Amino acid sequence: MDSINANQPEHNHEDLMGQDAIKKIRDLVDSTPECFFVTSDASGGPGDSRPMHAMQVDDLGNVWFFSASDSLKNRELAADPSATLYFQGASHEFLHLEGIATVLRDPVKQKELWNFTLKTWFTEGEDDPRITLIKFAPTYGYYWDTKHGRAVAGVKMLVGAITGKTLDDSIEGRLDL
Repeated sequence: MDSINANQPEHNHEDLMGQDAIKKIRDLVDSTPECFFVTSDASGGPGDSRPMHAMQVDDLGNVWFFSASDSLKNRELAADPSATLYFQGASHEFLHLEGIATVLRDPVKQKELWNFTLKTWFTEGEDDPRITLIKFAPTYGYYWDTKHGRAVAGVKMLVGAITGKTLDDSIEGRLDL
């Protein structure tokens, strides 16, 4: 057991599988869809990290993004489709996902996910020929969250500091899809 968890009197680890893991991913992405999308370069070394907006988490746990066909990100994914996503929610929620990113064209999915603000990047609108989608299929995930929200976590931390006890309201674990 980790040293910090040895002092933890409460249950603070729970691995989630299947639909529970997908629900955890969907809940965080729905509340905070911005993430860092990290790729590898053509030689397998560290690639770039860029902010991206997740458009949807589907029923299988895939995370969907829009991307320009001429982007560096698409070129890096063509050379190595492995990618990593990092999300940070507004209420001390964190999510790390590793997986395989597939660049594709799917007019039906594109129409389903399109919103007007995307015209900022795709100036020709819904039919911009540069539009591609990225389907990110998670192969590994880890989350860290509070069990009872930010306010309760804060109170527990304060009480713990006063009493000298570890009263951490966190919950963390693997996500297996």
